[in-house]
Amino acid sequence: MGKLVVLGAGVSGHTAAMHAWRKLKGKHEVVVITPNRNYNWIPSNIWVGAGTMKPEQVTFQLPNVYKKLGMELIQAKATAIYPEGKTDEPRPFVEIAYTDEARSGQTGRVTFDYLINATGPRLEFAKTPGLGPHGGHTTSVCTYGHAAEAWEHLQESIGRMKAGERQKILIGTGHGMCTCQGAAFEYTFNVEHALRKAGVRHKADIHWISNEFALGDFGMGGVHMRQGGYVTPGNIFAESLFAERGVEWTTQAGVTEIQEKKLKYETISGDEGEMEFDFAMLLPPFSGVGMKAFDKAGTDITGEVFAPNGFMKVDADYSGKPYEQWSPSDWPETYQNPKYSNLFAVGIAFAPPHSISKPMKSPSGTPIFPTPPRTGMPSGVIGRQTALNIVDMMLGRAEEPTRKSSMARMGAACIASVGKGFFDGSAVSMTVHPIVPNYELFPETGRSLRYTTGEIGLAGHWIKHLLHHGFIYKAKANPMWYVIPE
Repeated sequence: MGKLVVLGAGVSGHTAAMHAWRKLKGKHEVVVITPNRNYNWIPSNIWVGAGTMKPEQVTFQLPNVYKKLGMELIQAKATAIYPEGKTDEPRPFVEIAYTDEARSGQTGRVTFDYLINATGPRLEFAKTPGLGPHGGHTTSVCTYGHAAEAWEHLQESIGRMKAGERQKILIGTGHGMCTCQGAAFEYTFNVEHALRKAGVRHKADIHWISNEFALGDFGMGGVHMRQGGYVTPGNIFAESLFAERGVEWTTQAGVTEIQEKKLKYETISGDEGEMEFDFAMLLPPFSGVGMKAFDKAGTDITGEVFAPNGFMKVDADYSGKPYEQWSPSDWPETYQNPKYSNLFAVGIAFAPPHSISKPMKSPSGTPIFPTPPRTGMPSGVIGRQTALNIVDMMLGRAEEPTRKSSMARMGAACIASVGKGFFDGSAVSMTVHPIVPNYELFPETGRSLRYTTGEIGLAGHWIKHLLHHGFIYKAKANPMWYVIPE
């Protein structure tokens, strides 16, 4: 009996594990290793941070799900991969450090035939002095715990506004190379909505700060949408929403230092500035989780398996060619490590070949541009396709991956909440095809104007709310879970 090991139980890893289990149960083994006991539906953390959902509404306990499926779950952190095994263990294995209460501090090994790295990111708050909730001066919505703490601090500001004080609210990215601007975008407008519902919006100055070249970039190089017979750039679409809600913005900015109630930043043009705030939620940059890799002789091969940023290398072009030479073919299709065919990486854990937005630096050499987003729908789709490729190989149907899921050919749908409420809520509903601009297929804008769309309204909020419950239903492996698409 063969064994597939999945590292991580987030959107991509959990999806991959369930699809693999469904096809392999009774024939081969599927084991999931994750340091966390709780599953977190991360897209809804912004609602926790705005006080419209509680942590228990965006989480559930993983052991209950895996026990129901009959799949092994190991609560541990993966520390090192031996893709060839070792002299005393000829089968490939991963070293782990247990994180459950019973075995905390102990280490062990788990063998595998195939491994999917879906560990997600390390939150690099330390990259910017003073950033983050752990000893810093800002809040976060990256985890449900962070989001709950953000809501506590926001309530303090609301209380001060109700007492007559004016408050400065600052939301965005806390470093020159952050990603996931979409989460900060959603949080901005959910905070604005919460302030209006609390009757204190007139007492708040809300400001957006981002490393994007223009509003609406979101690390995807911006978008163009056909609306009413006209082609509308995404920045115009975003700017209209910011102006409508009275939110000021600063783009092309990399935050360099955060002090109590004040931050410093540098712009692409080389200017330096400061901003004061009473409440701030700023996203950190991401890196890989820091796993090592060793060959059979025990030689460190981390640099062969992982990129310098800690994400795993896959079938992408890492030659570092200049921006003008970038091509859709640079992007991975099978997410298989080029040297070790038993290793795969999905979701945020795979190393992208380059950014999607144009890389830019300030005159002093500071990089200020978004790194590629790989969350949400793309993570789920890539996790499923990779799992099914491994299933085919484990069942002897194929000798190599046959399903392909390049982000340069894959479309994605996103619904960004801009205020939660059954009758007064709203959301931006967007589709993008493909995620990575493909000027070979679409010379005019890099994307299909037929399938790249954007609308805003109450209906979008209803869909967002339904998707929240639908995806949690699916993640709990409830009956017919697999008919719900990624």
